Amino acid sequence: MGYQGGGGGGGGFGGPREMHKATCADCKKECEVPFKPRDDRPVYCKDCFSKRKNEGR
Repeated sequence: MGYQGGGGGGGGFGGPREMHKATCADCKKECEVPFKPRDDRPVYCKDCFSKRKNEGR
C-alpha cells in the first residue's frame, strides 16, 4: 500500500509514472505525487497521507 518510488506498475504504459510537484497541505513540504494536483483538493506527502489514513480507522 502507499506509493513507492520508481518501480513498475506505471498505469499500464510500460514506463515510469509521471510525477508532479506539489506542496503538502499538512506539513508544507514539497513532494511529488503520481497525479496532477488540483486546486480544489488538498495534497499530502506520503508521510502525512499515511498518518491521516491510519487515524481514520
